[in-house]
Amino acid sequence: MHTGNALAGVLFDWDGTLINSYHADSQAYLAMFRDLGFDWGLKELEAHYSPDWYVVYRAAGIPERLWDKANNLWRIHYAKHPSKLVTGARKMLRNLARRHALGLVTSGDRVRVDRQLRQFALTETFRARVCGGDTAERKPHPAPLRKALRRLKVEYRRAFFDSERASSCRECSRP
Repeated sequence: MHTGNALAGVLFDWDGTLINSYHADSQAYLAMFRDLGFDWGLKELEAHYSPDWYVVYRAAGIPERLWDKANNLWRIHYAKHPSKLVTGARKMLRNLARRHALGLVTSGDRVRVDRQLRQFALTETFRARVCGGDTAERKPHPAPLRKALRRLKVEYRRAFFDSERASSCRECSRP
């Protein structure tokens, strides 16, 4: 592991941070709700949104037996609305990667995120990638961050996650 106080690693979220996926995400949810026969609109979705989509499913009253179907419908509808890389993201990542180990920590589905990384030619940019399902817990739980830090071999005190130091999360220091 890297030691000292200098910044050694930078971890990024994917959706809403490096790609603008709000439109695709919300439209996929709304279409999925319609397909399943649930009367939920944007207002309800925004009031109950979580990176852990099962929280959203519970809030909408989707029975657990329909969650696989909901996941598949969401993926189908999401694919109809391409997301775009945030302006300046590629240049910023390239500059940061020259000096720091980069990691990606997202609740997003690995298949989708890997496809988008290939699409945006960012596959080799991140030394560590932790996606939804790689840990039992999802963000905001610290388990995905801890896993990415272990893969990067960077101490939490020397890492930065989006706009907050990972060290501000007391839970990240636990094994």
